[in-house]
Amino acid sequence: MFKFPRIRGGVHPDGHKDRSAALTIVPALLPPRLYLPLRQHAGAEAIPVVRVGDHVLKGQLIAEAGSDVSAPVHASSSGMVSAIGPIGTPHPSGLSANAITIDCDGEDRWADLEIPEDPYALAPEVLAERVAQAGVVGMGGAIFPAAVKLKQGVKHEIKTVLVNGSECEPYLTTDDRLMRERAEDIVDGALLIRHILRAYSVVVAIEDNKPEAIAAMRAACEGHGSIEVEVVPALYPMGSAKQLIQAITGREVPAGGRSTQVGVLVHNVGTVYAIQQALRFGRPLISRVVTVAGGCVNKPRNIEVLIGTPVRTVLEIGGGLNGQPARLLLGGPMMGQALPSLDVPVIKGTTGILALSAAELPRDEASACIRCARCVDACPMGLMPLEMAAHARADDFDGADDYGLKDCILCGSCAYVCPSHIPLVQYFQYAMGEQDTRRRAARKSDRVMAMMAARAERLRLEEEARSAAKQQRRGKSAGRESAGAPS
Repeated sequence: MFKFPRIRGGVHPDGHKDRSAALTIVPALLPPRLYLPLRQHAGAEAIPVVRVGDHVLKGQLIAEAGSDVSAPVHASSSGMVSAIGPIGTPHPSGLSANAITIDCDGEDRWADLEIPEDPYALAPEVLAERVAQAGVVGMGGAIFPAAVKLKQGVKHEIKTVLVNGSECEPYLTTDDRLMRERAEDIVDGALLIRHILRAYSVVVAIEDNKPEAIAAMRAACEGHGSIEVEVVPALYPMGSAKQLIQAITGREVPAGGRSTQVGVLVHNVGTVYAIQQALRFGRPLISRVVTVAGGCVNKPRNIEVLIGTPVRTVLEIGGGLNGQPARLLLGGPMMGQALPSLDVPVIKGTTGILALSAAELPRDEASACIRCARCVDACPMGLMPLEMAAHARADDFDGADDYGLKDCILCGSCAYVCPSHIPLVQYFQYAMGEQDTRRRAARKSDRVMAMMAARAERLRLEEEARSAAKQQRRGKSAGRESAGAPS
């Protein structure tokens, strides 16, 4: 029997998963209008390749990747491009509010897709590029372009592809339902990823509170000797890549390091499914399964939503609300973002939409720290959250870094167990945001200085060229005068 190593920290929040997990996924409905943000990924904003007034088809490229660590955007349905630019409500994730707006024509007509006869007949590099062109990003919330990770097989020896099916966040059941209903497609996608990375084996990790998903995935894995299902304890944040790698392999990713350093590459279940759809059927990432749940939702369940659909429309598919929510969240309650408006669109990394009642929320009033050290015990990264928060509060970001801010995964375990209800994660987010702002300002300053130096050098060279030309003209003039003088 597999013996799991002891995992540092973690908490056991109430799951609240039963209602949404019990019902099958509802197919996507077509909204009258779609708002497709130009940055639904970790890299630079995508660059529009369409103009206002253009008619587009479902799956058509409408914005190309803006950098190597970026992802293109495709039309989620057919219709007319009615606007390109800022949308009224900023996205709570902090991603770009610039978007392409499509007025759907109701026909939902597909563009012509390039479908390979046999993906295994193509080189791994070609397959990775197809995933890049399909705009697939991490679907567990990280939104890092999947193709960038797939190309790591060239640089590193990847021994194990780890498919993350733990889904430890309360309320969220998208991965659970995907594994129950589309297990064979997920296994097919995992084997394609193994082929691209030239890996030795595939492990699907699922928490022990998902027995139906475990059974479905094990049945789909039969006959494939290089893929197996491992059951891990239900413990938040088991879904974090570093914790899952330690649980499955016993190896710890070094601080500041990547999973490839220990020969493992992790992909979320939803990402694996999206990769399979791209490589088998040529389909770009234009829809995803989203959990709609919470005490104020009439019919909690999982819905396959077109990317760009407003949250308001998704909630209506879930039966609407039975009262005024005390809090609206995009994502799970531990790491999700508060929704400023119901008009915010679903993006590729949206895992859930939660409408929570007052009874589901903890007490918000913070009090003085009692030095109980529960936050230290709960931290899965072995950090000292209170010390990091104290330095962040004082705008001492270097001091926060000294206590490991860069290794914080913002899981919220520390804040969950804090008896004083100190908003620790908010301090960490503030410090990280300020550091990012300062880094951008420093890069901008460096670019300005470089441009100024280049301009000064250009002016110097131009002045030297003018002086040389003037000297040359004077020399020629003197030569003509000397030749014309009487002997």
